[in-house]
Amino acid sequence: MDLAELQVFLTVARESSFSRAAEKLYRTQPAVSLTIRKLEDSLGQPLFVRGARPVRLTDAGKLLQEYAERLLNLRDEVRKGIADLEGLERGELSLGVNESSIHALLPALARIRQEHPGVQVRVHRVFSRDIPHEVLNYRLDLGAVSFVPREPQLQATEIFRDELSLVAPPDHPLARRRVVELTELAKEVFVAHIVESPFRRRVIELFARHRTPLNMHIELPTIESIKRFVQMGMGVAIIPRICVRWELERGDLAEVKVKQLAIPRHLYLIVRRGARLPHVASEFVRLLKEN
Repeated sequence: MDLAELQVFLTVARESSFSRAAEKLYRTQPAVSLTIRKLEDSLGQPLFVRGARPVRLTDAGKLLQEYAERLLNLRDEVRKGIADLEGLERGELSLGVNESSIHALLPALARIRQEHPGVQVRVHRVFSRDIPHEVLNYRLDLGAVSFVPREPQLQATEIFRDELSLVAPPDHPLARRRVVELTELAKEVFVAHIVESPFRRRVIELFARHRTPLNMHIELPTIESIKRFVQMGMGVAIIPRICVRWELERGDLAEVKVKQLAIPRHLYLIVRRGARLPHVASEFVRLLKEN
């Protein structure tokens, strides 16, 4: 078994077709079939269900697919590390974040672009629950999450502290108040984030403890759409303060202090424990610590 054989195997698995895989690899179909047969012989297990259309993986094939992706990602990691030896005139940073976390990282991302314009920065939007797995499997150099992962192979460093904030249109009656009680929000319409998260659950539980209705009559898929909807006067919202910092500074939104709303939010940078980071990733960590 070698990496070239694994590349052929993964291409067939992704394309669900020997013929399309052959086209992608610029090889003949018999050559692709022969490579798969050799791989199956070396493993002693069939990797594809014979006669299935489209081509489907066997259980052994599914297992090999996971390990093959790891091996090829490790190969790419080696190549990236060697290229980084030339310095920060080139290189690549692969970072995984969710929608809200990216706001805290923008200053450091701006600096790395200004100081090292030859560097390629790739920020992938990933659900928080999936980021640790992606870092462990070498698909991401770094990840930013609002919790400490359970995986012992990961190291988490706190890089930012934030809190949830209630925002409203500037002309909303609540915007003129210095502080309000949670029970006063019973008649408000909340524009909610449809994505499940620990913080969404904590807000729901907070309202339940105070026996206060939480009227989430509309749920939107992005924080940007929530902010715009609130600006249009369609309700109020509870979102991380970092996500509305610029709108609060410009006066596009107003922050309403709620006495019982004290939900801190910590942001952690996660890396593979003991791993040698690419130079670009190390530089990004340094800039984050400075900020």
